Order: sequence, then structure tokens, then C-alpha cells
Amino acid sequence: MIELAPDQLPVLTGWFTAGSPGAAALPEHVRASGTGRWWADRVTAPRALAVACADHVLLRGDPGALAPDDLAVFGAHYVQAPARFLPALGSAFDLVVPWERMLYLHQVPVPAPRVPDGVTVRRLAPADALALAALTPDAAWLHASWGGPAPLAASGLGWAAFRKGDALAVACTYFHGTRYEDIACFTAPQHRRQRLALACVTALCRDVATRGHIPSWTCSRDHRPSRLLAWTSGFRLAREYLHHLTGKPVRRGAGLPA
Repeated sequence: MIELAPDQLPVLTGWFTAGSPGAAALPEHVRASGTGRWWADRVTAPRALAVACADHVLLRGDPGALAPDDLAVFGAHYVQAPARFLPALGSAFDLVVPWERMLYLHQVPVPAPRVPDGVTVRRLAPADALALAALTPDAAWLHASWGGPAPLAASGLGWAAFRKGDALAVACTYFHGTRYEDIACFTAPQHRRQRLALACVTALCRDVATRGHIPSWTCSRDHRPSRLLAWTSGFRLAREYLHHLTGKPVRRGAGLPA
């Protein structure tokens, strides 16, 4: 596939549904934030289009327009695509694993929980980039959709629990759409079970609502802690769906950076 510059993009209304929740907000997020990459089988009148951000990919169009090598850039990614793309994905990678996902929408306002003494929950500011970067390596996924801790801190779309300048828990908009904001959260392992994530998510949900948007939440069906936190935070299940984790390209091809 050919990587497209932003000014080469076709009109997206025919490819993606505007104002969609969950990871389906990815195209709107990429277009607005500039984080992520666009791909097509050709620049003029494309027949297949892909958008990637962090480790997520949305594929649309005609898979018959693609050769197996065209999809090699999407190795080790979570792919959402119509079922007609599954044979092409199966030919392109040594492994294609279906992953059951759950999509929640925020429906029930909940009171902010009390946090431990000395902890402050507040909006992220640009100066908090170092605190985000100092989180464990396991937290790097949290700001991947923004291109790093500094862009997330500067976005104004995150809330965190701090103690003496250290970030203990963070909740942020992961994909920022025109109607929905799909959110994510992380708590440092040593500070879990103190309701810090709940406090951050509650503050973020209120903030999203003030923007006239609706918070959404996506997680694996098997991720019980995430599902429990979603429910406790006032999210309710909207639907279930599948995305697919790809393995290594069958043919030689460069991997797409996350």
C-alpha cells in the first residue's frame, strides 16, 4: 500500500461513519491530531483505504485491490475490518487471532470517590509530560495515540492523580472523535486498589460531557478489572465485536511503527 499525505486523502465520509464510538473514532482522531498514518492501494480513486494509530488499524474498501505484501505493514496490530478482509489477512500473516471486545457508553453519572490524603486529581498540563514519561514502561501504550507523553500532556484531554508531582493514575481521551471520546486509564501497580483510577475516570467523564461529547470505553471481554471499572464508573455495555491481532507477515515486509 501507498502511504498518503493528509492532503492526498479522499473524502472520508464514504469510507468511515462519522461520529462513531470506540476505536471507530480513530479516523477522526488521526485527522484532527495528526498522529497516525493513512494508506491506500493508490493515490487517485483508491479502492482500499487504511488508517493506523498506535497499534490499531481500520481497513475499508475492496480487499481484492490488495496483494498480500500490501498488508505486511500491519503486522502485530489490532485490525478492525469487514469480514471480506479476513481471507486477505489470513494470506498476509502467519497468525490472525480473533479478539472479543466490549464497547461501553457512559450512561450513569457517579460521584467522585474520596482519594487518599495528599493525593490531588486534576487536569494534565504541559508541565506534566515528565511525570507521564516516568510511569512504568507498561504505561507507554497510554500516550501512544498522541505520539508520546508531551502531546498527551499538552492536549488538555487527560486527568491524573498526583502526589508530590508524581503521577499515580491517569485517565485520558485515547481517540478523540467528533461525537465520542474513547477513553483509557492506567494506575501504577503500587497504587492500585485505592480508587485512584475511578477518581480520574470520573473527572474525565465530566470533562468530556462539558465538551458535548459522550465517553466510550473498549476492553477485552476477558479483562475483568477493566470491565468492572467501566461499570463502576457509570458505563454500560452497548455492543460486542471482534478485532483481529495479526502476527508476522508471511512475505517480507517492513513493520509499521506503533
